[in-house]
Amino acid sequence: MAKTSLGIDENVEALLSYLLGWITGIIFLLIEKESRFVRFHAMQSVVVFLSITVLQLLLSFLPFLGGIFSSLLGILAFILWIVLMIKAYQGEYYKVPIAGDLAESYL
Repeated sequence: MAKTSLGIDENVEALLSYLLGWITGIIFLLIEKESRFVRFHAMQSVVVFLSITVLQLLLSFLPFLGGIFSSLLGILAFILWIVLMIKAYQGEYYKVPIAGDLAESYL
């Protein structure tokens, strides 16, 4: 793995872009200027986890079923979060369907 503008290995920096979801994604988009690999994972983190956050917020307005669906979405988001961090650490350009394509197009 190559070094980044921060001097950290690309795979470690890509993993860190998922650590706090869309928050760390935005941070790494702002500070990483050299590595396309890290910028892709940071943008995908923003697209995926910001979308999940907004969807959970919208579901919270639905009585009863909204809470159930929001909880299920939270569990799925947690599993996806783990998978994305592992794939980033392994150095893979792992693309989440739809969100990965959006992340690439925004870069």
